[in-house]
Amino acid sequence: MSGLRRRAMVAHCSVGLLAGWTSGSMAAAAADAPVILVVGDSLSAEYGLKAGAGWVALLQARLTEQKKPYRVVNASISGDTTSGGRSRLPAALRTHKPAIVILELGGNDALRGLPLASTRDNLLAMARAAQAAGAKVIVVGMQVPPNYGASYGREFEGLFADVARQAKAGLVPFLLKGVADRTDALDWFQPDRIHPLAKAHPQMLDNVWPALKPLL
Repeated sequence: MSGLRRRAMVAHCSVGLLAGWTSGSMAAAAADAPVILVVGDSLSAEYGLKAGAGWVALLQARLTEQKKPYRVVNASISGDTTSGGRSRLPAALRTHKPAIVILELGGNDALRGLPLASTRDNLLAMARAAQAAGAKVIVVGMQVPPNYGASYGREFEGLFADVARQAKAGLVPFLLKGVADRTDALDWFQPDRIHPLAKAHPQMLDNVWPALKPLL
């Protein structure tokens, strides 16, 4: 084998080894990155959207763009209630060992007419369980349409702030601010008038970001 060919083979192998080491290191770094766990319902589970269009996926993209070494795990399930979230949270905490937990649940409780006291208790229990596991917590607030009645609407909106205050957690006052309260709001929702279109999800992320950024 000529010296030139031998040097070329050595260089090729070296590049291959370096590439393998780099990709392996990147994969290990991603696996070791602190986790942001999102426990939500259809508003976070990309219901009716193309994969990657929801605010949770956009959050991962923003973190990557800003070189913040976090890995987002989306544990959201369409139709889930605070009771369902409470029952599955312990396993998610054990599996992912998150640094931050974002609780986006409660809307389906209202749609099903479940007692608000139970919604509050479930969210508070989830926040405290996450904190006991070493995670910081953000509670994401929701509102209901006016046809639910003014009194019910105020109590429902207020329970998220109550939970955040009791748990000393972060608070997103209203996930759909700038979407559901627009004068042209119907143009920002899917035909069911419940789930936002993809174009609304950057605004939803912007609503979450101020509560999340100080925890990063």
